[in-house]
Amino acid sequence: MSSIAILGAGAMGSGLANALVRAGWEVNLWGTWLDDHLIDAIEAGTPHPRIDTIISDKVKTFRSAELEQAMDGVEVVALSVASVGVPKVAEMAFDAISKAQALWLTTKGFMPDENGKIALLPAGLRRMAEAKGITLPPIVAIAGPVKANECAANEPTATIFGSRDLDVAVKYARAARSEHYAIEATDDEVGVEVCAPMKNVYAIMLGIADGLQEQTGHPHHNLKAATFAQAVREMSILSVALGAKEATAYGLPGVGDLEVTGLSGRNKVYGVRIGRGEGAQAALKTMAELEQTVEGVPAIPLAIDLVEQSATDVKERMPLLYAARQIVYEDDPDFTNILTRAVLPARP
Repeated sequence: MSSIAILGAGAMGSGLANALVRAGWEVNLWGTWLDDHLIDAIEAGTPHPRIDTIISDKVKTFRSAELEQAMDGVEVVALSVASVGVPKVAEMAFDAISKAQALWLTTKGFMPDENGKIALLPAGLRRMAEAKGITLPPIVAIAGPVKANECAANEPTATIFGSRDLDVAVKYARAARSEHYAIEATDDEVGVEVCAPMKNVYAIMLGIADGLQEQTGHPHHNLKAATFAQAVREMSILSVALGAKEATAYGLPGVGDLEVTGLSGRNKVYGVRIGRGEGAQAALKTMAELEQTVEGVPAIPLAIDLVEQSATDVKERMPLLYAARQIVYEDDPDFTNILTRAVLPARP
């Protein structure tokens, strides 16, 4: 029987825990210092507060002071904390991670170093580990159209495991698969890791089109479709510029994940608030008061830094990304025209 320690008891970590229990794994779920109320609910057998689903009683829970116990002797470690928490949790766990056979990542984001150089999460983690003289095991990037509540509830779900070593991706895709949790394997780690945070940025833009419907009383389906197409195009352009396969953005990590994120979720809801006229900064403040982290917001400037540092030749082909910065960070009230100009094709 395979064993795993999932670090982070939030929505995705808990959803993955249920999926792996159904696949026959032994699962340790560790909560950070922010997760006590989540662990309380899991241990009480009540629905998880963030996904309204009961987590299996076969999942063993551990609190923040019990990290060493949670990771003792497991085959796999999975990082499932918010992207801002990755450096701190990774540093706490590196010694135990180095003893595992694989490190899985469900976290989506970018990692700047002390000089502001932006890296994808796997590269950033390898850099951190190397600086400490630690060798990490193979990394498996997990992405795709997975709503944590549906995954936890055993609804049909397709995801993708990406590793630089295809044999590793295949091994764990087979081991973690169950009847309703289907897993593709790929060796395109870069493509998976580019799409994972970028789709959060673009889901905000899709939400704006939905918000315009609320504001005006009539749909903006054409605008939303054009936004979707441009978003996928830009994910593919950036992926290829960084060495990924063009097709990855047109599969589960790109098209698939953007579709599900654009239907619901915090990034889409934030975009809706902008579209119906709340204002980008006011809407973000409301989301914060509701304890709803909008991961696409901090991803915008990091993605732009990544483009300008490592893919400058594609900058002019990514107008939607730069429109996102103007709408969100400049709080430009002309967001409808900004979005429209970014996604409508130029005159031939």
